[in-house]
Amino acid sequence: MNIYCKSALHQIKVAVTTIVEMIEKLAEHDLQKRPTPNKHSIGDLLEHIAIICEADSLISDGASLDKMNKFYSSVSYKSPIEMKEALILNLQFLEDKFMNFTEVELQEEITSYWGVTYSRYEWLLEIVAHVYHHRG
Repeated sequence: MNIYCKSALHQIKVAVTTIVEMIEKLAEHDLQKRPTPNKHSIGDLLEHIAIICEADSLISDGASLDKMNKFYSSVSYKSPIEMKEALILNLQFLEDKFMNFTEVELQEEITSYWGVTYSRYEWLLEIVAHVYHHRG
């Protein structure tokens, strides 16, 4: 396994672990709260964070807009338990995927449905940034 991928995945794991710890401190009614008016609720934000590893993985494979819309409409995590389980399972999925890529595969460039092109490794860095962006 590529040492840089291992380090990037470790950083995602740190974020996921701390997000799970935050979820464990919430009561069910906290999920409905909107700390900023006209913004997403805490539950909406956590649901989004819970799917980042899987959704961004699909994007990093070059999934079409149609495929992503179908994915987003098929996923729903409403309880803290569902969100925690999804975070952990989607992280494991991402780890398994990236730990099996060869150096050549990590350097392969993939274009997103909106036209951005990154290597697979760069997509992994994008996922790190995305998780931490929302964790903050």
